[in-house]
Amino acid sequence: MFQKILIANRGEIAVRVIRTCNKLGVKTVAVYSEADAESPHVKMADEAYLIGGARVNESYLNVEKIIEVAKETEAEAIHPGYGLLSENENFALRCEKEGITFIGPSPDVIAKMGSKIESRKAMKEAGVPFVPGITYHLKDAEEAVEIAAGMGYPVMLKASAGGGGIGMQLVRNNEELTKAFSGNQKRATDFFGDGAMYVEKYIENPRHIEVQILADEQGNTVYLWERECSIQRRHQKVVEEAPSPFLDEETRRKMGETAVNAAISLNYKNAGTIEFLVDEEKNFYFLEMNTRLQVEHPVTEEITGLDLVEEQLKIAAGQQLSFKQEEVKRNGHAIEVRIYAEDPITFFPSPGTISKFRIPVGEGIRHELAVEEGSAVTPFYDPMIAKLIIHAEDRRSSIKQMINALEEYKIEGIKTNIPMLIQVLSHEAFERGDTTTSFIERYIKKKIKA
Repeated sequence: MFQKILIANRGEIAVRVIRTCNKLGVKTVAVYSEADAESPHVKMADEAYLIGGARVNESYLNVEKIIEVAKETEAEAIHPGYGLLSENENFALRCEKEGITFIGPSPDVIAKMGSKIESRKAMKEAGVPFVPGITYHLKDAEEAVEIAAGMGYPVMLKASAGGGGIGMQLVRNNEELTKAFSGNQKRATDFFGDGAMYVEKYIENPRHIEVQILADEQGNTVYLWERECSIQRRHQKVVEEAPSPFLDEETRRKMGETAVNAAISLNYKNAGTIEFLVDEEKNFYFLEMNTRLQVEHPVTEEITGLDLVEEQLKIAAGQQLSFKQEEVKRNGHAIEVRIYAEDPITFFPSPGTISKFRIPVGEGIRHELAVEEGSAVTPFYDPMIAKLIIHAEDRRSSIKQMINALEEYKIEGIKTNIPMLIQVLSHEAFERGDTTTSFIERYIKKKIKA
């Protein structure tokens, strides 16, 4: 096992990694921006180093400074968390060249899966079903219209290098597609440095269900069941749960085995997630692969009893998985919600200083926190301030306990999305498992009460 690692991230995921490292006796090095000098991850790490200004390109995306700190502190490995540099193949390659272990898959796999076009090609070769669409970059809006008309509307216009809903838009006719093309291309270029676009058939009322996999250097690959992440706003996940209330055991097994076969075809190592769209007939289609730890990984940990960060570290250190597929258990039901500093009516970010912060405690309640009382929520970073995870014996109990816990939260000084979360979880459609990706638009968006 490593003696010391650097965590190239911030907020709750940095705290999450530090917690597991402390358990394993691994020393930690935190990096931080000027805006994060008093953040929890800075206080918790064994060592912490200022790497730049508040903006991410001045600090958390400053590859040279991060590598410099890793070398100066003699950190043997770097955990990238999620977001930021976690799926940056150039950063992974740089770590490799410097003799620092990147806790994640190889640079070439990151590059291949980072392109939606290339990932679709790879999945096609592996025999993984995917949503009908093209596997090349569109030249212009005119070509997009020609392809979409032949495919049949509605279609999704997508940025090949996109993520988080950026550069993605549902269009239902030629006019909408023509209008959307240039705007989405510009956004993709601004955010990802790559304006390549493609189109695929839109599946009406799908579910977003993903499968967690682990793969070691010795060739062992397992799936850790699935997570349903269908409750989304603007293609951003809001509520996640495991297992999915929609899948039967046969479909669950098929999706798991498909995810494992996909990972094996890529020679994938470490933790990863295969995301699928699932239609009303339980047909599933490859959406994308995330070559990192997911924000929603705690629900998988709760039902399996595994520590995914610990497994990541062990795999990166060359250790073999200590369990086989048939030994992966599934116990109870877990739900996670993402608590954001945002106005529950407008959904705009709500920066400010948290003057009061009280959280519920009790059996089955887990928090992943990015803040504490007195913390400043700045406009420089994602406004997620906490994740609340509930694990109970069944889904009904998880929902009830989650609502109770959310009602006990006391956060003052900023606005949060807690009222929206309570309405989602209290809605009869959620209770019966009618959790498609259009849930918020259909049931919640115009009914929020602050």
